[in-house]
Amino acid sequence: MLLKEYRICMPLTVDEYKIGQLYMISKHSHEQSDRGEGVEVVQNEPFEDPHHGNGQFTEKRVYLNSKLPSWARAVVPKIFYVTEKAWNYYPYTITEYTCSFLPKFSIHIETKYEDNKGSNDSIFDSEAKDLEREVCFIDIACDEIPERYYKESEDPKHFKSEKTGRGQLREGWRDNHQPIMCSYKLVTVKFEVWGLQTRVEQFVHKVVRDILLIGHRQAFAWVDEWYDMTMDEVREFERATQEATNKKIGVFPPPSRSRHRSLPSSVHGAPPAPPPPSLHRSAKFPPFPKTGPEKSTPRQLTLPDPEKKPP
Repeated sequence: MLLKEYRICMPLTVDEYKIGQLYMISKHSHEQSDRGEGVEVVQNEPFEDPHHGNGQFTEKRVYLNSKLPSWARAVVPKIFYVTEKAWNYYPYTITEYTCSFLPKFSIHIETKYEDNKGSNDSIFDSEAKDLEREVCFIDIACDEIPERYYKESEDPKHFKSEKTGRGQLREGWRDNHQPIMCSYKLVTVKFEVWGLQTRVEQFVHKVVRDILLIGHRQAFAWVDEWYDMTMDEVREFERATQEATNKKIGVFPPPSRSRHRSLPSSVHGAPPAPPPPSLHRSAKFPPFPKTGPEKSTPRQLTLPDPEKKPP
């Protein structure tokens, strides 16, 4: 098990980013989906937690066979996907990634958002105080991204928002920019296969880091598209986009569901949302509060080009 804490600062407030992350996830998933591969939304419905109150549960399938290295494509099923389950009780969220083909593989992400520049060193202490972890800062303006993902229009060093006046971030921007917020992400990667564990876990963390960097850059670069949206408007955008994305990859869109969790699951046309991970599963993930979890940053697990070998 390899545990890292990522801190990604944004020139936004936590309240603003609540809309921005939902918009970014939907648009990014739609852009990355095509020809039977991409992100299929299986469930997306309200969920109530006894401790954190009202939230949103989402289950997705990320199809990515062609993005696997050639050696992996030779042994995995033709239809291969990763299951993403997310419980979003903003500003606290949890996301799990699992793969039925690799039962010993999992990714667990806890996220907390605060209006600061990443200066809270004890934000996860109650959840992982006894576990050693590396803290990694991600700079959306100055950190390099894989060349194949670079777009000048999404480069915070060049982009300037017309609606907010924020942008063209320069080196050291986190020291004096206002407003500023931070996404704190506690990421646990597990791959319990002797001889491959360390290499695979390190490789997956590199992929996760790239995804977080790209997704947060996009959330800011698209700020003028979502900045004036209400929560109802971004949820409608999310619904319309997920239907278009499901059609794009060749699956039927999920049936529309009531926003009231009190209705029986038979009305929704899908099984009820599962409870968030609990302390009883601590053998799989580090301890954390009994809550429900997340939608966050770049949600799509996208592996590097097949021709490029892991470092």
